[in-house]
Amino acid sequence: MVFIITLTSIIQALATSLGVGSSTLAIVNFFVAIADGKIEPDERRMMGVVYIVLRIAMLLILATTLALFMHTYVAYGVPAITTFHIAQLLVLAVLFINALLMTIHLMPSTFGPALQAGSWYTLGVLAALSGLDLVDFTLLQFSLGYLTALISAIGLVNGVMALQVARRRKQVQ
Repeated sequence: MVFIITLTSIIQALATSLGVGSSTLAIVNFFVAIADGKIEPDERRMMGVVYIVLRIAMLLILATTLALFMHTYVAYGVPAITTFHIAQLLVLAVLFINALLMTIHLMPSTFGPALQAGSWYTLGVLAALSGLDLVDFTLLQFSLGYLTALISAIGLVNGVMALQVARRRKQVQ
């Protein structure tokens, strides 16, 4: 059993790393693709490959997080479920709901990509905090930190997009 839990934890760490890296590439590709005001077929194809990698990372992290959560619950009961576990599940829920809304075009591009990036980076920070055994935070503290990360990501993404629009307008003049 220890081997399975260790392997699951390693896969979770790799999936988180893959997701954070792919999310970074997705945002960068998005910025490059919209720099000229239109997304070319080759750009769309490359972005599609990155999105497939992101979906693989999402499925892996969901499966491993649920497996580790269930192991904790079955082995130690409800008292062993911490804010850290709830935080992970909350961020995963945001990732999946936002991805679904983006896929069916109900989430605007002013929020969707930033929510994904902010959520992936939050999962990366949670993994780092776990490795340092710094997971003794309240749900309010986590929520405020997560909200700050999401607002920052939205500001950054929309700021870059606004700069690109301004640059295109300047080139046209």
